[in-house]
Amino acid sequence: MHVDAQPLGQHRVGLAPYRDLLSGECGPDAVDSLRAAERSWRLLLLRALIDAADGIPTASLPPLDDGWQLLTRAWEANPEPVERLLLYPTVGTWAAYALRRVRGTVTGDAPLWVELGQLHAVGASAAVLAGLDFRTTVPVRDGWVVLPMLGGARVPVADGRWAGAQVSAEAGTVRVGKVRRGTPGWSPLRELSGDGCTVVLDDLDPYRGLRAPQPPQPLDSDSRFPALFKEAWALLVQDDPDMARAAAKGLSSVVPRPRAEPYRPHSASSGDAFGAVVASEPDDAEQFAATLVHEFQHNKLGAFMHLFTLYRDGGTERFYAPWRDDPRPLGGLLQGVYAFFGVTRFYRRRHTQLGAFEYALWRSQTLRALHGIREADRLTDLGRELVDGLTARLDAWQDEPVGPRALDAARHAAADHYASWRAHHVEADADEVIRAVKAYEADRAVTLPQGADVVVPGSPRRGFDTGAVLLRRLLADPEALRALRAAPGEVVEGARPEDVALVTGDTGWARQRFEARIIEEGAPEAWVGLGLALRAEHHPAADVLLTRPEFVMAVHAELRGGVDPVRLASCFRS
Repeated sequence: MHVDAQPLGQHRVGLAPYRDLLSGECGPDAVDSLRAAERSWRLLLLRALIDAADGIPTASLPPLDDGWQLLTRAWEANPEPVERLLLYPTVGTWAAYALRRVRGTVTGDAPLWVELGQLHAVGASAAVLAGLDFRTTVPVRDGWVVLPMLGGARVPVADGRWAGAQVSAEAGTVRVGKVRRGTPGWSPLRELSGDGCTVVLDDLDPYRGLRAPQPPQPLDSDSRFPALFKEAWALLVQDDPDMARAAAKGLSSVVPRPRAEPYRPHSASSGDAFGAVVASEPDDAEQFAATLVHEFQHNKLGAFMHLFTLYRDGGTERFYAPWRDDPRPLGGLLQGVYAFFGVTRFYRRRHTQLGAFEYALWRSQTLRALHGIREADRLTDLGRELVDGLTARLDAWQDEPVGPRALDAARHAAADHYASWRAHHVEADADEVIRAVKAYEADRAVTLPQGADVVVPGSPRRGFDTGAVLLRRLLADPEALRALRAAPGEVVEGARPEDVALVTGDTGWARQRFEARIIEEGAPEAWVGLGLALRAEHHPAADVLLTRPEFVMAVHAELRGGVDPVRLASCFRS
């Protein structure tokens, strides 16, 4: 299969799919356009890797051209399964990582010949899928040989972590070292299935983790992933059949990770690995469905950005991202708003208590993030069109009715995260702080300074979503949360007794604890907690603590006299 075996040419996205993608939607036709473009991207990446690796020793493995020729022979014999392999996510992750290794932009613990030699494993998988007889040598990594999209086998290594092993096929019998495919020594990749969708559950491929290679971690046979995927997919088909049809075409694999803390799922995707979702074991089907939507949105926009330019590179500005603890660059925030638009759209159709909370939270937080980048200088006209389109959709949802408990919890969580971010990452102007100190000491009202924020990334001691996690627990099981008050940090990382008291209604005690911690240590999270406690009491000082905590903190620190934090906050005027 030469790159020019099927001319790559130019890719065109039809007007309707193009508009769908810009608006955050996506039907099957749009996915077909993205997959065709990703095929070309993948072939060019492979060719670039082989060209860049010319002359690099391959140790005990065959020359790289042999791997390319085997891949070509398989494609010519049976192109359909080989095309699926070419678009398999780990092939993209491997090729991109290996190219970075060759160019020296990343380092790794494996010899370079091991990374480059994965081409022979890709060729072997292609030949197996095409039904060819063949014989080749592939790398052994950490005692495993893994054939992408198929499975793997343990292969003993006499000395060290790296070696070569023979892979062959004859009359339909495939052998990896001494292990025959289909016998007990072979570990096949399992599948996850739902109504109209089947993806690979990839717990073996060393390149499944999207960044640096990692050893296989086979799941136990009683893993919850298959059952949860089936339930999650049923929710998608029921609530959003168009999204389900599109995702069924676009998703190829789920990479399982161990279960995270409840209500704090971890997931990831990559522009190098179209179709992959890395996900911790979810709490339930609803959470899993939201994760699949979230990462599919990232997949779509990553592929779209391989075709179109949404922003110009360069620039050091950083923005508030309501789903992250760190300030984000423009490209990262565009990815985030696109993904959380999809999450908001998913929860808009859910009518559980937690679903209502997630909908109310993400419709407002995603809109806030969009407002933060609408005037960004580096947005292209197309990028501005995407931002304006998502903004218009979310604007229309802001006043849709949500139950009062869920709505108040969402507003609390949003205020908590925003104030925490500012308290850690926004630097108060030193001259303005001195002016405010003098005004306070003269018993005059203190005017808040205006002007652009100066973002200086800090070092948070806990996740800014700690309050949101507690609120999710409160909505799911109030009595269980109250029982955690004695030692909440053992169950919710970063939580303290006063945080539990705050969300369960013991505002007075929580306020006392926050005030005491401010005097004792000046912790940013204590200032934010005080603002939230005052918000619950409808105290007028809450606003400045939740919108400009960094400035109040800086003035308090400069006063150096154990000044009452509530009295100080009450002196500020906009």
